[in-house]
Amino acid sequence: MRFMMLMIPKGYESAKPGTMPSPEAVAAMMKYNESLQKAGVLLALDGLQPPSMGARVTFAGGKPKVTDGPFAEAKEVLGGYWMIQVKSKEEAIEWATRCPASENEIIEVRQVHEFTDFPAEVQKAAPGEPAMREQLKQRSGA
Repeated sequence: MRFMMLMIPKGYESAKPGTMPSPEAVAAMMKYNESLQKAGVLLALDGLQPPSMGARVTFAGGKPKVTDGPFAEAKEVLGGYWMIQVKSKEEAIEWATRCPASENEIIEVRQVHEFTDFPAEVQKAAPGEPAMREQLKQRSGA
């Protein structure tokens, strides 16, 4: 089972461009990331630039509209993520509890939909999905 652990740092929604974590926070997080890697559960991870550096595309009325960040209405935004592969939701939660997060950070744990989770009629609507996923694996060296 794959799970995405989403880091939601309170206050990041209004962070200025170039905002960086402290060297101490990075060192603590690196130790945590290494523990995920050594356990063989880490598939991917990345930190994200502040929303002030991003854009949102909405589709009101079926037409795309681009809004540059920061986003005044945002209450929570992502600061980064880990993709892990574990045996259960409980194991994913256990890994999340080990994160050296500060008191202003939340980690949301969400299971990834696997192609085989979808009913047959949905799978038929996306016949190229398994081949696409395999190409992505080959590209990333996974």
